[in-house]
Amino acid sequence: MERDDPSRYQPRLRWPGHAWRYALALTIGLVAWVPVMEAQATERPLLFWVDLLVGLLAFVLVAFRRRWPMPVAVVAVLLTPLSSLGAGAITLATVSLATRRRWWQVITIGILSLATTWVYYQVQPVSDSDPVWLISTFTVAAVSGSLAWGMFIGSRRELLWTLRQRAEEAEAERDLRATQARSNERERIAREMHDVLAHRISQISMHANALTFREDLSADEMRDSVRVIQDKAHEALTDLRGVLGVLRDGTGAPMTGPQPTYADVAGLVAEVSAAGGQVTYDAALPDDAAVPDAVGRTIFRIVQEGTTNARKHAPAAAIRIAVSGSPAEGIDVEIRNGLRFGPTSTPGAGLGLVGLTERAELAGGWLTHGTENGAFVLRAWLPWAT
Repeated sequence: MERDDPSRYQPRLRWPGHAWRYALALTIGLVAWVPVMEAQATERPLLFWVDLLVGLLAFVLVAFRRRWPMPVAVVAVLLTPLSSLGAGAITLATVSLATRRRWWQVITIGILSLATTWVYYQVQPVSDSDPVWLISTFTVAAVSGSLAWGMFIGSRRELLWTLRQRAEEAEAERDLRATQARSNERERIAREMHDVLAHRISQISMHANALTFREDLSADEMRDSVRVIQDKAHEALTDLRGVLGVLRDGTGAPMTGPQPTYADVAGLVAEVSAAGGQVTYDAALPDDAAVPDAVGRTIFRIVQEGTTNARKHAPAAAIRIAVSGSPAEGIDVEIRNGLRFGPTSTPGAGLGLVGLTERAELAGGWLTHGTENGAFVLRAWLPWAT
């Protein structure tokens, strides 16, 4: 498994972070230099100044440890025999390299550190009263400990970075799902409002248009027509309350009566015929098989929108509705009407067919529409079970 680039999860250091690291490195360097400082000054004065200058160089060099981790660590470790003061800066460079957790780098620096530490004991005027095995054990423990500590810090940094990334991704995914859910809900409500209200409003518009063009109506006929408009307006308000009730209900359940099913298609056709439309309805579904409610509701909406469009754009044209199919083959719906014949002032935005197409696709089917042989034809296919 490929590990992420350490530069992605290493925290940026501000001046407090640099300050305590350099303070700790200086403390380690002084602890290592004090035991040999007097011997250097008296026995090897040149080595004293070399130790001081190389130690300061190590502190400057270690400032670039994140930009060039391996080169800085190698050069710093090679300075080990010449400087006790630089021991802290050298340790900082090796620990910083170990946080990257590249095994070949850790092993290389570990071996190089052991070798240069052995050379240090040969160059510096240290006391040789301690046995070799003790010095060797201490050296191995110190090198191994610093490298292990660096790898632990790197592992912890990567873990925290990974958890933070996962939390941010989870929040982003949650926000995306919430946005998609809101968008889907808006589309669903728009389809419902269009399918429910367009049918009622088109009826009101047609009856109102009839009153505009008819000048030979008696007072009783006028009242009857106005009463029909009033009834259709009340039905539109009732349907609108049903759609808005879903929005107000915290559980998402409808607050009104049941949704239409396939059994209500015949009543819809009768309603269109009673309003003056010339409708032929051919239902060829098997009587012994019940159409699922979800599919039946989609069929109802397709027929409702198809008849609404026909009366809106071709008010004097005959409408033929055919519904056929079986559980094995699915359900075919066809609505055919003549093209524009007679005037109409009912506005339309064309969103009904878009909503029907989306509704059919959500149900697992398809819907097409267009002109054929001088007629407008709307066809849809739906699976028997969704």
